[in-house]
Amino acid sequence: MLIKKKIKVLIVDDSIVFREMLSRGISEDSGIEVVATASDPFQARDRIIESEPDVMTLDVEMPRMNGIEFLRRLMPQYPIPVIVVSAVSENVFDALNAGAVDFVTKVDSSIGRGIDSLVKELIIKIKIASTAKVGHWKNENTLKNYVKTNSVNTGNRLVAIGASTGGTEAIYSIIKTLPRDFPGIVIVQHMPPVFTRMYAERLNNSCLMEVKEAKDGDRITEGRVLIAPGDFHMRVKKSGTFWTVECFKGQKVNGHCPSVDILFESIASEAGRNSVGIILTGMGFDGAKGLLSMRRKGARTIGQDEQSSVVYGMPKVAYDLGAVEIQTSLAGIPQCVCSMIYGVK
Repeated sequence: MLIKKKIKVLIVDDSIVFREMLSRGISEDSGIEVVATASDPFQARDRIIESEPDVMTLDVEMPRMNGIEFLRRLMPQYPIPVIVVSAVSENVFDALNAGAVDFVTKVDSSIGRGIDSLVKELIIKIKIASTAKVGHWKNENTLKNYVKTNSVNTGNRLVAIGASTGGTEAIYSIIKTLPRDFPGIVIVQHMPPVFTRMYAERLNNSCLMEVKEAKDGDRITEGRVLIAPGDFHMRVKKSGTFWTVECFKGQKVNGHCPSVDILFESIASEAGRNSVGIILTGMGFDGAKGLLSMRRKGARTIGQDEQSSVVYGMPKVAYDLGAVEIQTSLAGIPQCVCSMIYGVK
């Protein structure tokens, strides 16, 4: 009988109480083994060499060196899947930018979040992170400049993007290359409430397009990116000569709210051949059926390839279903979508 190898985890946190709580909690899962703990990045560096963990959980606020600076120094030399454990803060996006795969928020009594809930979420994300590819952080290249476009009228076009694990940085790498007058973009990134607003504001401060967390009734226009708010589904509706978004509460679809499938299915119905759908890195299958519906209605569709995906789950299922017209690397997606929109190569 083949015995499945346990996922080896290193826990890094300056609080001994919190380290012990996490260690006991995640060790209850038969598929995980906590091989070491560390109170700061300097101890963590030694534990990585000694224990060779598969996944590391990392606190952001620590003495001697914060978690973000540690990530920036660590990833080019020892790429390892990292899950950041942090308070509700924009620091998580700095950590994701520095190489973390995902994040969980610390216990917060004000929103009724307890240690049991945190541990359950962390166990799931550790298992996902153990499959993530992070080797690209060695000799990481800088992004290309903004894509140049021509003067084609694109007012009747829109682009939809769906992503999960690894998606925050993937989306950023695409959006930051696009020109100010690019067709309207709607996005579902699996992310909890509050963080979707922080993420939108962060993109807005670093991209040419306007980026905002969507509100019910927002209009989709050239130069605007709307990101579905956490815990709300988002769909597109045609209103006369323009499109708007509807944000609404609902049951999880494919385990998620917001769901990529909800967005993509609405675009298939409302926009059809006037749209482009893009499915990016992420665990699971959310968005695959919706992207197939889009393609069947005449939309152009793009899927991220395996090599450049942090987790090749969602784009793989979409590709296997026949939903993906063109599969390409993350670096190739901006030029690919511009070719589809502007008709240039």
